[in-house]
Amino acid sequence: MGSERGARVVESYATLAREVLRRPATLGSVRLVVVDGPSGGGKTHFAGRLAAALREAGAQVTLVQTDDLLDGWDDQFTFWPRLEVSVLGPLRAGRAGTYQRYDWHRARFGEETVSVPPHGVVILEGVSAARAEIRREATLSVFVTVPYDVGLARAVQRDGEALRPYLLRWQSRERPHFAADRTAAHVDVVVAGAADISYDRQTHFVRVDAPADSEGGSVTSRRRDGKP
Repeated sequence: MGSERGARVVESYATLAREVLRRPATLGSVRLVVVDGPSGGGKTHFAGRLAAALREAGAQVTLVQTDDLLDGWDDQFTFWPRLEVSVLGPLRAGRAGTYQRYDWHRARFGEETVSVPPHGVVILEGVSAARAEIRREATLSVFVTVPYDVGLARAVQRDGEALRPYLLRWQSRERPHFAADRTAAHVDVVVAGAADISYDRQTHFVRVDAPADSEGGSVTSRRRDGKP
């Protein structure tokens, strides 16, 4: 999604955390929160601050980043079966999920096993985390949007100029995915990842009400009952 059009409302992470905890578990005994959006948008920051607010509210929170499950740059969207088998499927069945983190420097998966408990809140953060396959099982879905030029600049600053060609290719694949999946049109909350208004980024975020979706249309509704 390349625009942030729509009315903007500053909202606290504490308020959103309470909303998550008011909703029922949707993946086994887990409340699953999915945080999606283009690269450089601020998904990791958003997920981390929401996790902190949930913990302050007394919840047990596990954060899973999709980048840890990718088998390199070309696995940008095809990693999902690995996530399903190792994490989502077990959680759905009431068992702990497990996975190995991908080591981007060594270009291979590590040997250490990461456990995802089958209770509390699990935040799944990363590109395509809110894809159609998981919509019905998400307690809350979020799309963090940013203009593509801003996202690219942030990603290059974060990862280094040497990775610009990889980041450009990554970004070029995001656009058709979000357009086909219509992710922003189906989430509960759209967040302005590059809002130009004053607010405390540690405690608040900027919600975009009725923005333009990834195909340029108006998003006029959000799920509130766990159904598309």
